[in-house]
Amino acid sequence: MRRIGGLVGLCAAVAVSLWMSSRSPQSAVAGEAVAARPGLRPATIQSPEVRADRTVTFRLSAPAAKEVRLVSGELPGVAGKNPEMARDEKGLFSLAIGPVEPEIYEYYFQVDGVRMADPNSPWVIANRQGARCFVEVPGPQDKPLPHEMRDVPHGAVAVHWYNSSATGGLRRVHVYTPPGYFQNPAKKYPVLYLLHGAGDNDSHWVAIGRANTILDNLIAAGKAAPMIVAMPDGHPRLATSSGSEEDRLKSAALFEGDLLKEVIPLVESSYRVRADREHRAIAGLSMGGGQSLGVGLTHLERFSCVGAFSAALRNRDDVIAALAKDVKQTNRQLHLLWIACGKEDRLIEGSRQLSEALKKPGIVHELHETAGAHQWMVWRRYLADFAPRLFPDGKASGSERPKREKRFWIF
Repeated sequence: MRRIGGLVGLCAAVAVSLWMSSRSPQSAVAGEAVAARPGLRPATIQSPEVRADRTVTFRLSAPAAKEVRLVSGELPGVAGKNPEMARDEKGLFSLAIGPVEPEIYEYYFQVDGVRMADPNSPWVIANRQGARCFVEVPGPQDKPLPHEMRDVPHGAVAVHWYNSSATGGLRRVHVYTPPGYFQNPAKKYPVLYLLHGAGDNDSHWVAIGRANTILDNLIAAGKAAPMIVAMPDGHPRLATSSGSEEDRLKSAALFEGDLLKEVIPLVESSYRVRADREHRAIAGLSMGGGQSLGVGLTHLERFSCVGAFSAALRNRDDVIAALAKDVKQTNRQLHLLWIACGKEDRLIEGSRQLSEALKKPGIVHELHETAGAHQWMVWRRYLADFAPRLFPDGKASGSERPKREKRFWIF
């Protein structure tokens, strides 16, 4: 396998520090644009503005617009309502909402019926469908959310480019290394292969999912074993794609080949890993949840733990039938099969049906039905719940995987 470009080190702590500095209060007064000083760029409007009381104000200067609406599928009081923003005499539109519960929320503006990103937002991230804006409402200092930056040791995130013989193209993988990785050259680590959804790419588990920060916090608290997390690109490049079942099967086969033949060897040759199935896990969200089940359950010689977050599922009767041929062996190999989905998620029935299909032959698994829809705020929580269940031999004393006395856990 020919590697391209080498390693680009991206320190997670520095990246988040830079991002936080970009969110510092700007010079805009609430509801008004600030005049630019001669010789300087025009001052931007502060949007979104998050106040200490957890109210949030959104602003957009659009003098030629007749109507601006705030759109979000996640913000309380906004989801499903698309409220209209108030316009002042200068054409500055604004809307205050809240107080808002601590979380990270996606939003955008609709200007005279046309979708647009907030041009003043410090947090705009592109995906396969275009630009997405986010606003973060922090939790209380004494009770931060799992994804919030804390005063703990931080790991690093690196980006690898490589030529994939499996897909015939240039591809990329993000890799998280835990705190202390570079200070202890003799230590080897387990690996979690963490997969994204259909709209995103290999960068989004860091950019939106905060996987690096979640792991930093869990490791610092002794709740999770220090581990490497590899986040590959889940979209193999098909020359043509009609969206047919045949193309979906081809895409699944290409991704599986890329993961097994390219990504895993790259990670295991570039990092100090414990390269055995006992110390290798796979999990993903939505499309990535389906991929983690498809790859993980058909390769138990490689993976001991499989996680599916709000998984997009196709018929897996063939996979379950293969596992059911020797249920005792399957249950010995599968240390953890963890399935979770929000009760408001459009994919919840698929997870329930999968659980029922697994129960019939007696394949041990967990089904977690939680609050929430098909949203990143749900998947961040799932990662924070799933990661502590992995690799108990590397955790602080007292953290152990639960004994498998029952046949199933369904919550």
